[in-house]
Amino acid sequence: MLTTAQADEVRRALRAAERRSGLRFGLFVCARNGLPAAGRRHFAERLHAAYGTESPDAVLVLVDLDARALEIVTGENARGRLTDGTCRATARAMATAFSGGDLAGGLVYGFATLGQQAAARR
Repeated sequence: MLTTAQADEVRRALRAAERRSGLRFGLFVCARNGLPAAGRRHFAERLHAAYGTESPDAVLVLVDLDARALEIVTGENARGRLTDGTCRATARAMATAFSGGDLAGGLVYGFATLGQQAAARR
């Protein structure tokens, strides 16, 4: 998974994306038996809904390591600033880093890119 230093680096990238964009970012990484493919998106949407009143401005990234799958869920306001195309392109780049064994680098890249794109459309 992540070392302590890598986890700190990912947290810093997540917080920087929040400061830059004004959106709320979250991350859920699962391993060991993962999630059923049919339920992964639904689970990600439920996690996103847990933001409650902040959910319209929230972006949740769910990474299922075992399934090598990634979901990005955006709230209503965030969706206006992060298009499906932007999220898809970011997810592809993250997945490439993950497949090369660089989980931390892919996450840092993803949060930086999403934060930058959202800030540009603020």
